[in-house]
Amino acid sequence: MNRSILTVPVQKIDGTSSAPLQDLLAIEEPLEIKLGERTVSITMRTPGHDFELAAGFLFTEGILQSSAQIHRIRRTQTAGNPRQAGNSVTVELNAGVEIDFERLQRNFYTSSSCGVCGKASIEAIQMQGCPVLPKDSPVVASDVIHRLPSALRHEQAVFERTGGLHAAALFDAKGNLVLLREDIGRHNAVDKVIGAEMMRDHTPLSDKVLLVSGRAGFELVQKALMAGIPVMAAVGAPSSLAVETAQRFQMTLLGFVRDGRFNIYSGASRIQ
Repeated sequence: MNRSILTVPVQKIDGTSSAPLQDLLAIEEPLEIKLGERTVSITMRTPGHDFELAAGFLFTEGILQSSAQIHRIRRTQTAGNPRQAGNSVTVELNAGVEIDFERLQRNFYTSSSCGVCGKASIEAIQMQGCPVLPKDSPVVASDVIHRLPSALRHEQAVFERTGGLHAAALFDAKGNLVLLREDIGRHNAVDKVIGAEMMRDHTPLSDKVLLVSGRAGFELVQKALMAGIPVMAAVGAPSSLAVETAQRFQMTLLGFVRDGRFNIYSGASRIQ
């Protein structure tokens, strides 16, 4: 069974006619992320790649710095509803790894619509210790940027069936697809991509390009910066704070990447 898609009966109205049919919906369910016995986040997500999502969230929020700190990630053992067990994961850390739980309680709340809320300022990213981006590299040709949206859509399996998911895709500087993940929450899709690479010990991603299917908000730029991604492109528009953050950290930020055009909001020296 595909836990990303649900089939539901609907009545389709077309002008003055109507007909019953089956529609496909992207599934949205909560995921509880636990560090040991403590719940640190509950996020609405599309089931699939939950371990990557948990690892990516903890990494992009500066709670963990590498996969070496993780002993294992597992489904949370529950005595109740088996569906609840499928919607909770526990991250077990290696001995000696210390977590500031008080800081977690002060700063985090996640939802599918807003990403991580309560960030006081851009300075919070610097305090979390994001990597220094490589200056003026990688250099990416404009024609490579133009090809990215079609490459992303070609691999969006669930989106093609439901139309209801965001996607985040990681490419190399030549436009070769490295990894793609989908989710009903755009920030979750980014966390899944980064979490997968972090668990493979590939971070920082200092030679990669990140493409997101929707707009580029502050929380997505923040996550990309924590992973050391120097070039971020969005099919939609960036927000003012996203642009300000990209400029502050010298990230290349591209918006409206579609239909053979795009805008460069920051870091033009990386685009050839």
